[in-house]
Formats: sequence, structure tokens, C-alpha cells
Amino acid sequence: MRILGLDPGIERTGWGVVDTKGHDFLAVDYGLIVTGKQDSLPERLFVIWGELNKIMARHSPEVVAVEELFFAKNAKSAIQVGHGRGVCLLAAAAHGIPVEEVTPLQVKSSIVGYGAATKEQIATMVQRILGLSKIPRPDDTCDALAIAVTACIKRSFSARLVREKDK
Repeated sequence: MRILGLDPGIERTGWGVVDTKGHDFLAVDYGLIVTGKQDSLPERLFVIWGELNKIMARHSPEVVAVEELFFAKNAKSAIQVGHGRGVCLLAAAAHGIPVEEVTPLQVKSSIVGYGAATKEQIATMVQRILGLSKIPRPDDTCDALAIAVTACIKRSFSARLVREKDK
């Protein structure tokens, strides 16, 4: 299965494509969509939209994984992230790709095994899980890869539960 993980934002949207077969994960490609601070909100959203369309066309993911919005101390930044997240969801729907939403807690628990894991712990485990020579940077990119791996694990676990129920 190929999953595109997205860590949405207005200024920076991290993305990572992960292939999975069984318990093996492979980072296919990853990167960062950056928008100009001088651009208006609609212009920035349009840049994200355009880049996501290119990524989806190039990599043909079977699932798009997006981090669920969490409550932030700063309402303005939460709204900005929400705008970026909306574009991610729209792009997936426009390509007919199902979306798997994961929470920050699910990412930490799946990747590190501990719900209060630090960014650095997650980064180290992403590097190990994907067999990368170095930790993917910046954090947004690493987080997108972690989101993709978490969605793989979550979908695999859900499928297993369904199979067990059908026995």
C-alpha cells in the first residue's frame, strides 16, 4: 500500500510518501511545500493545492493520511492550520483518494510507543522505521512521514480486527 502523509500548515506543509508491505515500510519520497509570507491567504492555499495535485499525480497514493486538528493555545494559528488541512482534504477528494485521519496521540503511540513522546524521539524512530541514513528535516517533513506510517499501522490493525470478527 502507498500512503501520502500530510502535516498541514499555511506557511509549511510537510509531505511524505510511504510504501508498506506487511510490517516493512519504505520512504518513497518526501518534502515540504512552502508558501510566501507576503502572499494572501487565498494565494497560499492555491500554492498548497497546486503542489499537492502534482505530488498525488506523481506518486498515486492509495490513501492520504492527515493529522487531525488539535486544540492549540493560539486560536489564530489553529485557524490557519485548519485552512491548510482543508486544502489537503479537498485535494484527496478531488483525486478520489480515501483519507485516514490520525491524532497526534496516535502518531506518538504508534511511532514511539509512548503518548507523551518528544519531537526528537519521534524523529529518531521515523529514521529507524524507514531505514533512513539521517533524520528527515525539517520537522514538518518528518512529521508527515510519521503520519503516513501511523495510518499504515492503524489501517492494518483495523483490517485485522475485521478479519478476526468475520471468523
